Formats: sequence, C-alpha cells, structure tokens
Amino acid sequence: MSKDIFLTNSFGNKKEKFVPIDSKRIRMYVCGPTVYDDPHIGNARPLVVFDILFKILKSKFNNSDINYVRNITDVDDKIIISSKEKKISISELTNKITTNFHEDCKYLFCEKPTEEPKATENINLMIEMISNLISKSFAYEKNNHVYFEVKKFNDYGKLSNKNLDELVAGSRVDVSDNKKNPADFVLWKPSKDDEPSWDSPWGKGRPGWHLECSAMSKKYLENEFDIHGGGRDLIFPHHENEIAQSRCANDTKSFANYWIHNGFITMSNEKMAKSQGNILKIKDFRNKISGQVLRLALMSAHYKQPLDWNDKLINDCQNTLDKWYRVYSTDIKSVQVTEEILKPLHEDLNTPGYIANLHKLYENANKGKDKELFISACKFIGLLNEDTQQWESYKKNKASISETEVNNKIELRNKARDNKDYKEADRIRDELLDKGVLIEDKDGKTLWKFK
Repeated sequence: MSKDIFLTNSFGNKKEKFVPIDSKRIRMYVCGPTVYDDPHIGNARPLVVFDILFKILKSKFNNSDINYVRNITDVDDKIIISSKEKKISISELTNKITTNFHEDCKYLFCEKPTEEPKATENINLMIEMISNLISKSFAYEKNNHVYFEVKKFNDYGKLSNKNLDELVAGSRVDVSDNKKNPADFVLWKPSKDDEPSWDSPWGKGRPGWHLECSAMSKKYLENEFDIHGGGRDLIFPHHENEIAQSRCANDTKSFANYWIHNGFITMSNEKMAKSQGNILKIKDFRNKISGQVLRLALMSAHYKQPLDWNDKLINDCQNTLDKWYRVYSTDIKSVQVTEEILKPLHEDLNTPGYIANLHKLYENANKGKDKELFISACKFIGLLNEDTQQWESYKKNKASISETEVNNKIELRNKARDNKDYKEADRIRDELLDKGVLIEDKDGKTLWKFK
C-alpha cells in the first residue's frame, strides 16, 4: 500500500503525515488497563481505536516489523484499595481482572498486541531509571520518597498546553511536605506493611504510576519511538509526566513522535466513569449481543470526538450487521481491499467514512456484485468475523421469548385472523415484536425470525 497515513498529533493538535523513525520497524505504545476492576465501555474505545490503527499500519508497512506494546498495570493504589474492599489478595484480584480483560478483548475482536508487559515484572527497570534521574539531578529523595523535579524540565506542559503555574493552581497535583514544588510527581514511595513492596536504594516501596510506562516502553521500543496512544484523560498528568522523566533519563529531544488520544464515551452527554455511577461493563454484554455490535458502535463516531452511548446506537448497529449478514458466505474467498476503500482510515482513522464505504459496498453485494470485496472490507476492520449461525445465536439470546412460545403465539394469531379478529392478531404481532421477533405472512404461511 502506497497511500500515506495522516494522524492528528495531540502534540500541537494538528493533522500530520505519519513518517516512522524506521520504516522497517514501526513502534507503538498504548497505555493498557489498571487491573483493579472489570473494564467498562469507556475502556473499550481505545482497545478498538488502536486495534484499527494496528491493522492500518500492518497494511501500509506490510513488510515491516510492527511492534505494538500495551502494558498491564498490576500495582497501583486503586488495586490495593479494591483488593481490601473485595477482601481478596492483590494477586487474586489482578489475575482475575487481567483474565476478564483478555476475554473482553477477544469478545471485541481485537488482535493481541505484540507485547503485553506487566508492571510487576519490570520493577528493576524502574529502579534503574529513578537512579539515573537522581544522578542527573532531575529527581530527589526525601523521607523514602523520590520525586521528579518538574522545574528542571523546561518543556513540561507542552503536550497538555499548560504552564506550571496553571497546573499548581488547578490542583491536579498531590500536595506533600516532602515536595520542593507542589507539581513535582512521585517516582517511588514507601509501602505500608500490608502493601506490595520491593527493595530499593530508598527503602522498601513501589513505583509511581507514571514511571511504569516510561520503563516498559524503553525496554521494548527503546528511547524514542513512533506512536504513543491512550484516552484523552491521560494527557495530563500521565503522559506529560512520561515525557518529562523519559526525556531527562534518556537524554533525548523527543519521546514519542506522534501522540494519539481518543475522546470520551458519554451517557446523556456525561462522561462514563465509575465516579459518575454510569458504568456499563463489557462483560455484561457478552451473552446478550455479539461483540461485533459493540465494535461497530465504537467506530460510529470519529475517535477524537465524544461518543454518546444509548440504546438507539446499539439497535442501529445491530440492524446494520443483521442486514450485512444477509449477503455473508463462508465460501467467498478473501480479496485485497483497495486503497480507495481504505482511504478514510488513512485520513486520521475516519471510521464513519469507512462505514459509509461499507454501506455502498453492501448495496452492490446485495445485487450480486463484488461480494468478496464487501466481506473482505468488513473483515479488515474486525466485522463479519462470526458465521451466520453464531450471529443468529446472539439474536436468540437477546430475544425475551423461546421458540416454543413464538410458535404458540403465531398459532393464536392465525386463529384470530381466521376469526377475522384483526385487532387481536395485530396485538400478538406487536407483542412478538416487543420481544425481539419479526413475523411475515407469505404464500399462506407465517414466517418469523429473531430481529
């Protein structure tokens, strides 16, 4: 594929042509989950967004090594609090949530990243980085805590477009008597007796959250790499702090060249968050609808824009896929998806534009033209990945009525029609519709299907 890829770089907030450091070795790091609770729909958006970017990079640089790293944060304050609340060990909690996370990824038809390092497996690298920062006078130790001295890094705040005074005034910083400046952030802190801890030059403790990604990206992608991604809520302080500590530790002019951030998912125009009490967990959808429906819903708005989650969105995506499955066939061979069809994805991952192309391809496929291209284009973006039988099984699960009950209702409706009681017949039809069943009278017979 020769078509150039353009991405909106959060560093400067402008669309730029993607030019890798090394075209034979593309490197991307995406912040993964903190495994303290099961992932929700808001967490699903970056999974799908960066899965699509991964696919695009592979199609563009098909002879290259595409290294996609997504971490697992398995030591954090939230994890410690959650384990105490649930009255289970930290290892039991993190193992369980990590397993559930992987099941969610599979359910959403996301490919596995190239590497998926855990924070607890790389503590030694974090200690090395802290020692390096102290030796270069970018960090200091006090009372068994180690802090990064923000004032020593002149470019601090350029990603978030904030100055230091604004950051302090905004109070998105932890206040501590140990700090030289309120904006200084923790690299290492002591652990309580009942908390995870590791030996270090500064006593038993654990790393700060921001440090984890800096250490693991360095291990797998070296000091400078191409793309760093995550939700826009990570821009400050997490990604801002990553830049500061990584550039200072590694003596580099950059850290990641392209910063890609997806927008929030909202419900009734409010950000979906645990603190808001409007969480929809991914696992709660698994037995009700196909993961393809959620995936299509997550692609329905441009990744940088907010996406409002509602029943209409889900029903529309369900109906779209139901329509597309009518031309699906396992006998159709895969074909190369053309550059013209992929063009919206090359233009800053414009998934709504790509979906519009799929609708056009469907119209042709429904007329018996280019079915191979339509199905291949769907599969490219992670759709039509189940056979028709699997797809129909989800529709059965979604319906709130059994097949036996459906047949009994249809028999009653037919009797009502024979007696010319059309009001009763219409009532039964509407009742079935409410329960997820569509009926059609054809050639003297009543046909039905789960919608």
